[in-house]
Amino acid sequence: MLVFGFATDAVMDQVGLDASYRTDTGCSLYTVEAHVRYLREVKSASDLVVTSRIVGTGAKKVRLCHEMSVDGALVATEEIMALHVNGQQGGTTPFPTAVAERFADLDEPAPEYAGRSIG
Repeated sequence: MLVFGFATDAVMDQVGLDASYRTDTGCSLYTVEAHVRYLREVKSASDLVVTSRIVGTGAKKVRLCHEMSVDGALVATEEIMALHVNGQQGGTTPFPTAVAERFADLDEPAPEYAGRSIG
């Protein structure tokens, strides 16, 4: 989960929701739902590679999928729904236009595992 959190931070940096944006605006992404799949055990000395995808966007929300691999083998996935929240005022708020456009440009089809329920 910690590694996937760093991957979400990297996506935020890529689209303009970086630390200075968060400090200046009081806004950030808040994860409101997450689905993690642990597919294989990973040794502590393993080199982890995480690939992130934007698989859905809206005015105030983004859906991300992270895939963790070791030596080319998929070992874990995480799908999250995150909302853009103004922590100073409380509640969700639309993304700035430039951020929304970056998300839209990066949007791609969801992988086969995304959108499944637990059961």
